[in-house]
Amino acid sequence: MKHKTYPFLDLGTVNAPYAAALKDAAARVIDSGRYVGGPENEAFESELAALCDAPYAVGVSNGLDALRLIFRALIELGRLRPGDGVIVSANTYIASVLAVTDCGLRPVFVEPDAATMNLDTSLVDSACSSDPGIRAVLTVHLYGRACFDAALAEAVRRHGLIVVEDNAQAIGADAAVPGLNGSVRTGSLGHAAACSFYPTKNLGALGDAGAVTTADADIARAVRALANYGSDRRYHNIYEGFNCRLDPVQAAFMRVKLPYLENETAHRRALAAVYDESITNPLVVKPLLDTPDGCVWHQYVVRTARRDDFLRHLEANGVGYDIHYAVPPHLQPCYARYGHLSLPVTVRLASEVVSLPVSGCTSEDDARAISSIINDFC
Repeated sequence: MKHKTYPFLDLGTVNAPYAAALKDAAARVIDSGRYVGGPENEAFESELAALCDAPYAVGVSNGLDALRLIFRALIELGRLRPGDGVIVSANTYIASVLAVTDCGLRPVFVEPDAATMNLDTSLVDSACSSDPGIRAVLTVHLYGRACFDAALAEAVRRHGLIVVEDNAQAIGADAAVPGLNGSVRTGSLGHAAACSFYPTKNLGALGDAGAVTTADADIARAVRALANYGSDRRYHNIYEGFNCRLDPVQAAFMRVKLPYLENETAHRRALAAVYDESITNPLVVKPLLDTPDGCVWHQYVVRTARRDDFLRHLEANGVGYDIHYAVPPHLQPCYARYGHLSLPVTVRLASEVVSLPVSGCTSEDDARAISSIINDFC
């Protein structure tokens, strides 16, 4: 008898509830005759800005370009200079670092906190004190958990740092910010934030797409111009720019899905709660569930020192999984110049992490069954 299988992610299943509306949205763009920019982009930017509690949103081609455009805008505005240091967690997807180096800036790798797997904010102050060339911090909200706390806020204040958010994985998440009542939405915590709408994201397009959110009108204007060949109006190029505009078909698709993001987040939080309650195997370390109303669980990442055996156990029982991320950026061939760095926490996490199913493909009953399979691992 064939075992039930638990796919990690099936985008056809994820998008099936929206299929008719997505087709209508594509037809709307086709019939409009407006295939670059236009009302779909404008409406999506307005809706995204409202979601992120940010006055400005600029749709762009993808999440990496969003980060690149932010750093380039900061350079064009004279707030950063090539060679300036940018703190970034050593435990992140390589896109975070690519954006820094592509703009001629210098990544300063800082270890993650093993419990949160985000940047260890307690190390930021000492990093700045030992490297006076640091001018900014790229705070990556990894796996859907906001990375901003009292230690980071104090280091930013003390050293006058620019804060750029990599919000690719945490749209709709919240962080408790020192000095403010309540929480603040990711995308509005720093000077500017980059969003990714890659199809696997909690709010996913049907192709590549991204955006920049900010409360700074000058950054918004510079990003918009840079993304459009450096032009602030037709045939008037104030920057040596790029072609990084958001496709209006993708904007229309995301407008279909954006009203359901809250439901998507609630579902992921429910799955995380089931895993947290049901996984009891001492060989498997669960992620923190300390702020269940803040994290949006783009990934539910467990850790085990016996990962190869664990993966074979999952495969034998039909459980899909992924690894985010198996090789840290500083150990990638393209960054061999950083390979000498001693980052033991980062390297250990990379050897232990496993992402479990946590999308619309997975039910709460599935999560209980997966947990039972995990508890049988020995």
